[in-house]
Amino acid sequence: MFIGRKKELESLEQLYETDKFEFAVIYGRRRVGKSTLIKEFCKDKKSIYYIGVEGGQKDNLAGFSASILSVVQPSLLQLTFQSYEQLFDYIDGIANEKIILAIDEYPYLAQGYEPLSSLIQKHIDENWKDSKLKLILCGSSMSFMENQVLGYKSPLYGRRTAQYKIERFKLHEIKEFHWNFTYEELTKIYAITGGIGEYLSFIDDHLSVKENIIKLYLNPQGRMFEEPTNLLKQELREPRIYHSVLNAIAHSKNTLNEIAQQIGDTTSSCSYYLNSLISLDIIGKEIPIGEKSSTKKTTYYIKDSAFIFWYRFVYPYVSLIVQQNGEYVYNSFVEKNLNHYMGKVFERVCMMYLLQPSVIENAPFAYAEVGRWWGGNPITKKQEEIDICAMDSHNILIGECKWHKDPIDMIVLSDLLKQGELFTQENKYYYLFSLSGYKENVLEYVRDYDNLYLINLENIIECK
Repeated sequence: MFIGRKKELESLEQLYETDKFEFAVIYGRRRVGKSTLIKEFCKDKKSIYYIGVEGGQKDNLAGFSASILSVVQPSLLQLTFQSYEQLFDYIDGIANEKIILAIDEYPYLAQGYEPLSSLIQKHIDENWKDSKLKLILCGSSMSFMENQVLGYKSPLYGRRTAQYKIERFKLHEIKEFHWNFTYEELTKIYAITGGIGEYLSFIDDHLSVKENIIKLYLNPQGRMFEEPTNLLKQELREPRIYHSVLNAIAHSKNTLNEIAQQIGDTTSSCSYYLNSLISLDIIGKEIPIGEKSSTKKTTYYIKDSAFIFWYRFVYPYVSLIVQQNGEYVYNSFVEKNLNHYMGKVFERVCMMYLLQPSVIENAPFAYAEVGRWWGGNPITKKQEEIDICAMDSHNILIGECKWHKDPIDMIVLSDLLKQGELFTQENKYYYLFSLSGYKENVLEYVRDYDNLYLINLENIIECK
């Protein structure tokens, strides 16, 4: 069953309907669903699909040759093109018919044969640009795809007719799975999978959230038990160090100095590790909303909440889990800390909600970005943190997110209103996001003001 990616699929279909050469670049972190999108697009169309392997040029030529000949000339399937030049010359001969040529994990091919991008550029310019060929290059190496395929210095620069960065699913999008979960349970499922397509495919809605967690994470045979380890091994030379960096961030060490001290390394080395993880789309960095990019207030966070879960609840208890003590780990360590973990995930979910088209179109003012804010309170001389903030020179949106079993009371709302005093914008809008709704006194108070917004989990998942 194919879920989501409607806009990307519609766009690819529009490219296919043209009678001219099209060149789409598709990229995104591993497991996010790029290959699934390409295969869905290629379904019921004449297409050549090849996924590159990490072997040498000879291995990829053999596999690529088989993929081409199995579609175009099966009688020659036992043959292998002796070079990429010969292979693309053969493609020239079939490019006048409408056919898709999709090369997945393109970086593996290009790294095994450095002139490959130049060779493709030559064939585009001399033969394919006037053909009906639909070329797709896809890759998981974010830095390679952005620099070596899309970048200004790439031989392929300016040739692509479309590009798609495939992102994680958003919370409201996973409704399409039509699982038998409540809104709260669905949000927990979203949190433990991070919205990653492949991880979502592991979920069994005949099991409870607890049973899914134990089955996937707290079981030596579980699909997620070694996932971060395996992914880091695939992408990085020294996964042990990156484990330490991610573990530090997962346990709230968020500044460069804090992370460097935690892993026992220099800040310059730590910067290198952080940039590598950023290039893999595993972590992100942020500054307080409204600050200049030159600020020194940079912090780091793990973008993938599945990784946060793993470092919080699997990494410290591996010895127990391999001895088949998964349920014990859940009951003793996960259950009592799950709401705290969910609190941070909920903040990110609320930020994404505020950027949804149906929400942003009806917002009280036009904002370009949503993020966190932190800084000093000039009156109390204490540090303040605001969960969600958006602003321009005249307007500010201030939000508080509560993943609590109890409805929000007036104390929370009063604290939120006090935070507005830190800012000078003339128009202030206050948003409360709640798992469990609001007490009657909050509901009564809000009725008298048009700048106070109460958002429930249902609003977030239904995007209303």
